[in-house]
Amino acid sequence: MLESLTNMELLLALGILVLAYVVRGITGFGSGLVAIPLLALMLPITVVVPMIGLLDYTASLSHGFSHRRSIQWREIFPLLPFTLIGVLSALYIFKTVDGELLKEILGGFILLYAIYSIVGKNPHGRLSRKWSFIGGGFGGLVGTLFGTGGPFYVIYLQLRGLDKTAFRATIATIFMLDGATRIIGYLISGIYTIETIVLVAASLPVMALAMYVGGHIHTNISPESFKRAIGLVLLVSGGALLIS
Repeated sequence: MLESLTNMELLLALGILVLAYVVRGITGFGSGLVAIPLLALMLPITVVVPMIGLLDYTASLSHGFSHRRSIQWREIFPLLPFTLIGVLSALYIFKTVDGELLKEILGGFILLYAIYSIVGKNPHGRLSRKWSFIGGGFGGLVGTLFGTGGPFYVIYLQLRGLDKTAFRATIATIFMLDGATRIIGYLISGIYTIETIVLVAASLPVMALAMYVGGHIHTNISPESFKRAIGLVLLVSGGALLIS
């Protein structure tokens, strides 16, 4: 797999991983949204999604543990049954649907989320826990297929009214539990290969350094401007997936 990449593509892949996990270090999420569509331009999506899933799981462990006292378990439990249903449905689709079609669907999803990031406003209000079937179900389904189910969890928790610290700790724990389910599913389905594990192992130091940098960045950019900047990156990557 790596033998098929040029030296320039390898450097580009390294830069993508750095960017993705600096973003995650700053915000607590978003690494899959940045890394997966860009890496899928060079590597098969059936390799990229499980690889980033394992890296994200490691990242979620560190975030969830460091803020464990702020985790809001009462917000997590209603999501879990629907997340499991979404994961199981996605594993079936992942094994039966053509990889090129999945890449095109991913491109469309990324474009829609990019437009939302650029022009949309952060959701406000107070959402009932009855909507957990949307947040959990689509989070598990889209996360397992494309490694990018985070927006559904993020929007749901924002509408539940969590403060900044509780949100960061709770979203990391959701990603940890969701990621564990996905990883077990990938293993049982035979999706992980030795080459994928080697890629993950080689990427861990890059991920750790990038998250450390992201976690210690002090910037004057506003949350809205940062969200729109990420949206522009996603707009390019989503469009590239559709036309590649």
